[in-house]
Parts: sequence; C-alpha cells; structure tokens
Amino acid sequence: VGGDGWAYDIGYGGLDHVLALNYDVNILVLDTEVYSNTGGQTSKATPIGAVAKFSAGGKPTAKKDLARLAADYGHVYVATVAYGAKDVHTLRAFHEAESYAGPSLIVAYSPCIAHGVDMLYNQKQQDMAVKSGHWPLFRYDPRQEEAGANPFRLDSAPPSQPLRAFMDSETRFAMLARSHPEAAERLTEQAQKEADRRFEAYQALAAGHEAKAKEGA
Repeated sequence: VGGDGWAYDIGYGGLDHVLALNYDVNILVLDTEVYSNTGGQTSKATPIGAVAKFSAGGKPTAKKDLARLAADYGHVYVATVAYGAKDVHTLRAFHEAESYAGPSLIVAYSPCIAHGVDMLYNQKQQDMAVKSGHWPLFRYDPRQEEAGANPFRLDSAPPSQPLRAFMDSETRFAMLARSHPEAAERLTEQAQKEADRRFEAYQALAAGHEAKAKEGA
C-alpha cells in the first residue's frame, strides 16, 4: 500500500519490476495526485492545471496513466476505483484482485486537504471526478481474455458534466484563475482535451477487444 508519490515517481522502478513478474502480489495505490505527506509537491500523478509546490503556475502536462501502463503487460489485474462514485464497483475490484493468481494493482482516487476541499464532502468530490471524466473507472482482468472475452472493461459512463465544473470546485485548480487567469483558461481547455482523449482511448480499447472476440467466435 502506498501513495502516488511512491508509485508514480520515486518507487516506480521497483513497482514496475514487481508487476513485470508473475508473482501473486496485491498492490493498492492511494492516488492523491500530489506528494501529500511531504508538503504537497507536484508528482507525475498531478493533473494539468493543478497548482502545487514546483508548479505554482499550474502543471502544464498531463498526469501519468499508471493503470494503463500496468494493463499493457497483459498479465496484471488492474482497476481504477473511487468508492464515493461507485462503492459496489470498488468492492468488486478488490474481490477480483484478491482472487487473481498473479500481480494485481488497484489505483484508488483519494481526495486530500491539498485539493482545497472540505473533507466532509470527500465522497461528493469522488463522484464529481468520475462524472466529469477526471477519473475514469476501468478493470482489466487477464482471466477474461483466457476465456475468449474482453479483458478491458470500461466501468464509467461518458462524462455527464464538463471537467471545468469539477476543477472550479477545488482550490488547487480555482486559485490559478485568480493569480493567472489567462493561463488558467488555457490549461483548463487542455485538461478537457486530455480528459476527452483518455476516455476515447479507453472506449477504443474496450471496443477493439470486443471486436476481436466477435471475429474469433
């Protein structure tokens, strides 16, 4: 169990080494999208437009897609979860990861005070993150491919609200609009494009695997 600072950055080499092997190891990443324990510095999990230490003008690049990278191995069970958005989905992912005889990785969306939100509304923020496309939910289960089915399952619906609504609700994004309004507008537009691109890529993965399964039937 570790945070995104470890999993995406300083410990990624070791994490990747473990995932590349075929050992039955269950890994949980609590993704706060920032180095929470050491003061709120930018990490590779920090999204576009977020203000943090070392990115006072808003992070200009997209976050690393750790879950997608792990799924590319093909033999790793992978899931992204947000219990505030889909609690049953989260429970199902944990059960599947535990039962899988190989490496498993669950990346859990984890709001924290560095986001600039009232933690009483933690579950609400998780729900907004999913509905805006900021945090898509998916599961990749290699056992499904062995059975001739689609191993990649996109578990969240297309975004039902603009990403801007989610970003405006958190100080880590909203503060940039006050200090650098032009940069904030530009980065918000980039963030929306990145969210759209990522969700479309996930849709294509799911549809592509489904098409292959049908062709082979």
